[in-house]
Amino acid sequence: MAQGDNGSSKSSSVTPYEEALDALSSLITKRTRVGDVNMEERFNVLYKYLKMLDLEEAISNMKIIHVAGTKGKGSTCTFTESILRNCGFRTGLFTSPHLIDIRERFRLDGVEISEEKFLVYFWWCYDRLKENTDDNVPMPTFFHFLALLAFKIFAAEQVDVSIMEVGLGGKYDATNVVPTPIVCGITSLGYDHMEILGNTLGEIAGEKAGIFKHRIPAFTVPQPDEAMHVLREKASQLNVPLQVVTPLDAKLLNGSRLALGGEHQYINAGLAIALCSTWLKMNGHLEDSYLKHIQHTLPEKFIKGLTTASLQGRAQIVPDQFINDEIPNELVFFLDGAHSPESMEACARWFSLAIKDQDQILFHQKLDNSNFSNQVVKMHNGETVQKKSTQILLFNCMSERNPQLLLPHLMKTCADHGVYFKKALFVPGLSVYHKVGSHALPATDSDVDLSWQLTLQRVWENLMQGNKEPTLEFH
Repeated sequence: MAQGDNGSSKSSSVTPYEEALDALSSLITKRTRVGDVNMEERFNVLYKYLKMLDLEEAISNMKIIHVAGTKGKGSTCTFTESILRNCGFRTGLFTSPHLIDIRERFRLDGVEISEEKFLVYFWWCYDRLKENTDDNVPMPTFFHFLALLAFKIFAAEQVDVSIMEVGLGGKYDATNVVPTPIVCGITSLGYDHMEILGNTLGEIAGEKAGIFKHRIPAFTVPQPDEAMHVLREKASQLNVPLQVVTPLDAKLLNGSRLALGGEHQYINAGLAIALCSTWLKMNGHLEDSYLKHIQHTLPEKFIKGLTTASLQGRAQIVPDQFINDEIPNELVFFLDGAHSPESMEACARWFSLAIKDQDQILFHQKLDNSNFSNQVVKMHNGETVQKKSTQILLFNCMSERNPQLLLPHLMKTCADHGVYFKKALFVPGLSVYHKVGSHALPATDSDVDLSWQLTLQRVWENLMQGNKEPTLEFH
């Protein structure tokens, strides 16, 4: 379908893709996450949208894996998708947020949807909703629309399995219109989005357990007692067979490494294996007797899935290719999107171990380079000692986050591993909350407001000076 159907008269300088992104941006509400919004009412409107899009039957026929949690949702979903794709199934993966392009949220067979397909499905949904909504039932909000779009894409593309990552919470999340998933997963729980989900782990667990469906099998990972008690209670109310999965034993990978770095990923990998095994069993692809052995030996296709999965911005290592042609890896970026205290600790542990590996790589590359003799110190016993790399922190977080809860965990965990930052740079975000797409970015940086970055700097300086109680207030 041509995007002209939406009645737009944009100038020719705007590409069809940018035009779609502008239309999508119009669905971003100006209000903050917290307010007088009735979550249940807003959730129930989703069923009206499904009817408008004629998706009710399609969703009920989908073979869905539904995953909620605080930490590790994206990684668990990515491992799950990669395993099932390597088992020969056509996969659809819906995750959030995206890093650069909105199409990252919709993956078909492990690859983000093409611009051409995105435009067809986008306008198909957008135009029908525009035609059928009014003041009583307005257009869906940004994330609600994206979830509806994901269901449309996966239904039209006839994927074998749809892996749906919850956006926020569970009970009232837009992905929770799924009536009967094949299996559900709850990743590690912690304190996040407390203004919406509650102030205790029990309240947060209750919201996440909202994805449980009557008698549908569910899996979770080891949780704090308060959270586990609520998960078990909610499961019991719905006759859900809930099982706790142990982290993957690294030996089962036969000498290979998980594709996503960090020790915490073995927890996510263990959950992904359970989800995939159950999905295969429920769809007649695995026998019970085979499943009993999966804790002791992994199928080759599972191993390949776990060791080749790819997810940007999660423990991602990106060497700068342009800094030095003679000695590669001299400038390396370690990227992670951690944004909760627990995730910051996991990120810091991963980074501390990863830079030691990187120092080894850089050291051997420089030894092989004839121009590099002054960087190596000869000890009296003839041993060579490598010059260690310098760590620089590039950091930003949204103003809704409390850096006093995040930065101390990062600094202390790194220090416990003997890692200290020589410099810390607090950089502003390029994206803006009310626009999608790089074409929406401001043309000049002359008017960038750096007040939040200066606040982050003061928090860091207080930590560096050992001030246990910074005087800053965050709301």
